[in-house]
Formats: sequence, structure tokens, C-alpha cells
Amino acid sequence: MNDLAPLLTPEGRALLDEVRDTDPAHELAVATRLRREHPAELVSAALGQARLRQRAVAKFGAEDARRMFFTPNGVEQSTRASVAAYRAGRFKERGVTSVADLCCGIGGDAIALARAGIRVLAVDRDPLTAAAARANADALGLTELIEVREADVTEVETAGYDAVFVDPARRGGRGRIFDPEAYSPPLSWAVEAARTASRGAALKVAPGIPHEAVPADAEAEWISDGGDVKEAVLWFGARQAAPVRATLLPGPRTLLSRGLPDPGVRPPGRYLYEPDGAVIRAHLVAEVAEQLDGGLLDATIAYITADEHRPTPYATAYEITDRLPFGVKKLKALLRERRVGTLTVKKRGSAVEPEELRRKVLPKPHGTASVTVFLTRVDGAPTMLLGHPAR
Repeated sequence: MNDLAPLLTPEGRALLDEVRDTDPAHELAVATRLRREHPAELVSAALGQARLRQRAVAKFGAEDARRMFFTPNGVEQSTRASVAAYRAGRFKERGVTSVADLCCGIGGDAIALARAGIRVLAVDRDPLTAAAARANADALGLTELIEVREADVTEVETAGYDAVFVDPARRGGRGRIFDPEAYSPPLSWAVEAARTASRGAALKVAPGIPHEAVPADAEAEWISDGGDVKEAVLWFGARQAAPVRATLLPGPRTLLSRGLPDPGVRPPGRYLYEPDGAVIRAHLVAEVAEQLDGGLLDATIAYITADEHRPTPYATAYEITDRLPFGVKKLKALLRERRVGTLTVKKRGSAVEPEELRRKVLPKPHGTASVTVFLTRVDGAPTMLLGHPAR
């Protein structure tokens, strides 16, 4: 079904409530039963929407997801609610009262902006996607603050809005798009649109955007949530505290760039620190290393080593117990000797696949001990470092 309208009728809404918690394994039996009383196409649409809502819980939470309407691409590409709420807060801090949300998708960012008290024009050129955004504004009681318009964003006048938020499409028929100029609309167009906003703008881009592609007048912010890097955002228009920042959610915890040189390489100390992915993407490992009085195990790898345990939100600390040259037999023997039952394998700068190594060295548990092994390089030499999370 390429139209949400039947699901918005009383019959469609009642059917959505009925199938809300359907186990995918029982879908066929449920569909067969419901088609005796409802049109087959409506039943299929309701069950499909129920599946999308179940997937959306991870991003939007159960309370919102069970009321919202989704498209397959909308679930996949929409912003996680915690990230959208954080970004809406940054707009609010700038004194923004209205935002033109261009390429709004199913409305995740528009919802967060409206809940922050900001008036939103949400624009998307895809009819089904725009219909979902409109239905979501209605379902969550935000229609007074969200106007949804089906249009080409390059033809929308945004002069009446304090700020602009652009989330260009970064997927095509062949999957992810890595060239910012191949975004839809292109990054260059989005940047020019951002520069016209009176109180600033934000452009959502892929976390892998090259630093050299960031405009000189933008602040680049990499955001992680629960340790997973979710996105990068280019901010325009207001005086920036720093050209680059890494923000960790929940929190938020924000680390600002200070233009430090790369940390030096030093021998492994008692502790290894694994920086958060947002810190690494933002090239702020040096800022964390300085906090820890640490250095790098290898000039090309983002593992920090230090002699002391200094808790930091920007990196996870491990106490290192063993350092070995890489070797499957040596590791297997050591795990047997230590009575290891749970092995966590992490790697940077190694071609070895963690799952493959785990199968080879620990085909079955030897006991109840837990060990983390880091496959990396120490000043260029393939090395295994064994340890456990610092307490």
C-alpha cells in the first residue's frame, strides 16, 4: 500500500491497535483471520506498519513508536529521538523560535523541535513520506507547531524562519552515498541555504565526512549515543566555541577541539583507553590523551596508553595484564591457563577478524574468567594486549 490514508480511518486505526503486538512468527495466521472481516490490502498494510513500529521503538521509544506512522526508509534513516532532542536544544539555546526542516523524512527532527517549543516548516518531496510526517504531527498532538509541505526543498522560501535544518538523502539505489556532492540535495546547495538563515543552521551529514570537506565557516560536531556514532552536524551562523566538537549522549558531554598536536608514541602503560567513536571521528584523541597524561601505542592507531586510571566520559579504560606478540597458539594456551570462559576481542590496526579468532582460541569455555584482548600494533609491531575493564 503506497497510501497511508486507509490506515488513518477508524477501521484502519482499530486494526493497527489489534495487530500492534503481533509476533512476526504468527503473522500468517493473524492475517488469515483478519482478512475474513477486513480488506486484504488493509490487513497487509496494518501488519507492515506494526512491523515498522516495532523496529522504530529503538529510535523513538515505545510510547511514541506505537502511535507514529513509518515508511521502511523512514525507520532506517530517521534521527534517533535522543539525538534530535539534543539538536533541538542547541537551536533553542541560540534563541531560535522557528525552523525550516528541509528533507524532513517522517518528521523525527520536526517532532523534537516542536517539543522544544519551536515552530517548524517540515518539507519533503516524497508524497508518502510527507504524509507520514503529517500523520505523526497529528498523532503526537503537534499540528499547531508543525506545518508539513510536500515540495522540492530547493524551491521552498525559508526567509520567514529563524533557522534552517537540512538532512540531505545519503542513500541511493546502490546504497550509501559517500560523496557529499552526490547527496540529494548536494552539500554545496545545503551550505548556501544554511548561510542565509538569520539565526544559524544545521546540516546533518554522514559521520565519515572528510574533515577537508567541512566549510571553513562551519562548526563540525560528531555525536554518539550510548557509544555508537550516529551522525555529524555542520553548524552555521553563530559564534562557535570551537571549530570541532564531539558530543556524547546521554549527557550530553561535549569535548571541544583545542588544536593540539598528535600525541606522542610511548610504551604500553598499565592502562589502555579506547576513545569514544565520536572523539575519534572528530580527531580529538589528542585532547583526551592530554587529560589522561597518556600517549599512543602506535602513531596511526587511536588507542591511548597511560600509567594511571583517570575516569573520563570520553574513553573506556582497561587495565592491561599481559602483552604478547600476536600468535594464536600463545593466546589459546594462556586462555586455557587462566580458565577463561568469556572472551571479548577488540581490534585496531589488525586484519584478523574477531569472530574467527574467538572460534580458534576459545572453542569452548575453560571456566568463568573474563578477558578482553586487543589486537593492535605497538610502535608498528603486531601485538596482543590482554586485560579487563578498569574498576
